[in-house]
Amino acid sequence: MTRPPGGFDLTELLARRGAERYELHSRHLNHQLPRMLRTIGFDKVYERAEGAYFWDAEGNDYLDMLGGFGVMGLGRHHPVVRKALHDVLDAQLADLTRFDCQPLPGLLAERLLAQTPHLDRVFFGNSGTEAVETALKFARRATGRPRVLYCAHAFHGLTAGALSVNGENAFRDGFAPLLPDTAVELGDLDALERELRAGDVAALVVEPIQGKGVHAAPPGYLRSAQELLHAHGALLVADEVQTGLGRTGDFYAFQYEAGVEPDLVCVAKALSGGYVPVGATLGKDWIFKKVYSSMDRVLVHSASFGSNAQAMAAGLAVLAVLEDEHVVANARVTGELLRSRLAALVDRYELLHEVRGRGLMIGIEFGRPESIRLRSRWAMLQAARKGLFAQMVVVPLLQRHRILTQVSGDHLEVIKLIPPLIIGEREVDRFVSAFTAVMDDAHNGGGLMWDFGRTLVRQAVGNR
Repeated sequence: MTRPPGGFDLTELLARRGAERYELHSRHLNHQLPRMLRTIGFDKVYERAEGAYFWDAEGNDYLDMLGGFGVMGLGRHHPVVRKALHDVLDAQLADLTRFDCQPLPGLLAERLLAQTPHLDRVFFGNSGTEAVETALKFARRATGRPRVLYCAHAFHGLTAGALSVNGENAFRDGFAPLLPDTAVELGDLDALERELRAGDVAALVVEPIQGKGVHAAPPGYLRSAQELLHAHGALLVADEVQTGLGRTGDFYAFQYEAGVEPDLVCVAKALSGGYVPVGATLGKDWIFKKVYSSMDRVLVHSASFGSNAQAMAAGLAVLAVLEDEHVVANARVTGELLRSRLAALVDRYELLHEVRGRGLMIGIEFGRPESIRLRSRWAMLQAARKGLFAQMVVVPLLQRHRILTQVSGDHLEVIKLIPPLIIGEREVDRFVSAFTAVMDDAHNGGGLMWDFGRTLVRQAVGNR
């Protein structure tokens, strides 16, 4: 079809104005983002991407060990997902009529539920935080109780309901009042039981492995928590938004522990294929029937763009690729290779304290060194702002070795690796080699690295 005169041409628009990207963000969007990127030297211009790599205008490749915060489970532009999206657009389906039942949502729900045979129904929304919001509403409605428990340091999203179960005050500050929810420590069964005795708890929402800091629930905790919750008429909600769909070497992270069967499970991120926002809340039949209790309540919880054809097609393609290309097994094997090779460096570098995680969700934690020379430099950074050393590692990984990573959370000396689940030994070799070079530089007192540390200190002090 010939483009009409004066019609929209995306390629032409990007060619003409793409170079304005940072200026446009500064003027019209979150003005702190470009400022932050320039401060840490992350203001790159990436021209294209494929799989686990980006390329700049000069043709240099960059290894992506951040995976869009877990969205890019299959990497960027997987051909199977691309074809599915082309196919669904070409099909010109009668999408989002609101008063019919299209086949794609049912087919995707069927495929998702096949991985969780103890669950029965799915609600499709548009994001991870929306999946959590759904679980909060469903748990309250199903139990008739108002309060939801969450774990300290948890991250479940930034909309008002999900923010109420966010364990990080930096995100909550300035947005009160929130819902009447209560934090307990991950792994503390006594604290959980104390809260349950009040009789007003609808659910505990928990990440099997917390994204902030990469802390796994202690062995046996999820199953014991489930037993306590059910004994007190409350529900277990597993937030698998980041850990789900193979990230930890199992389809869901809760499956690592036998006998754990959450009442509600939240997924998103990787289900999108990196293209179309999607979230899903899986649950038991009786919970859904409590929410949708009559025809009058058929739309009591809905989403304008939920179950749209493009998102459903992307999700179906993602699940097909996970199975056909043995992606979950690859995450388990490659993740163990990466974790073990990094863990072997702990005794070599006094600034490196621990490497932990499961599958391709790995936390690298730094800590106070023993030698006086390094200890004084460490103290300088800590006095200005906790987390600056980890940022000092992140920057040369990008600037010198063209590897994208990021600190695991505010005020944390932890780098989190959540690369595409399709990486292999080549990418492990590249990352470990680069990380070793950066650690050598840090321990040898490399001028450029510590000079950048002083720049970060000045920036942190100036922001107080």
